[in-house]
Amino acid sequence: MGLFDSVVGSVLNNLGSGGGAQGGDIMQMVMGLLQQNGGLGGLVDMLNKNGLAQQAASWVGTGDNLPVSADQIGRALGSGPLADLAGKFGIDPAQLSGSLAQYLPDVVNQLTPQGRLPENAGDTDALGQGLSALAGKLFG
Repeated sequence: MGLFDSVVGSVLNNLGSGGGAQGGDIMQMVMGLLQQNGGLGGLVDMLNKNGLAQQAASWVGTGDNLPVSADQIGRALGSGPLADLAGKFGIDPAQLSGSLAQYLPDVVNQLTPQGRLPENAGDTDALGQGLSALAGKLFG
């Protein structure tokens, strides 16, 4: 995972000038979620299987992003994986699910600019480019 880690590190370092700790923390949480689920394709698949198919489809598509609540994110991810990820960042799972509910639609949207998952949804270059664009948009 060396290349993946270097792409993530580059994105997070770029956040330091514009987004500060909060932006970096959010992006690290999103990256943790992507890693935990096997990349973008795995995450979208997991959301589809756990009751958020309509929301995930809107985030991937070119139209407006449907909102998602912290409770919906919590149910879709499951209490165990959510607690594991929250533990890595030393925060409460409810706080993590709230942050993910706020930012995940934009992350998926940025990573799917053509309105569909990339052929290789785990491609670290595409992931890095999408996260860089998102970091600038959200925190720049």
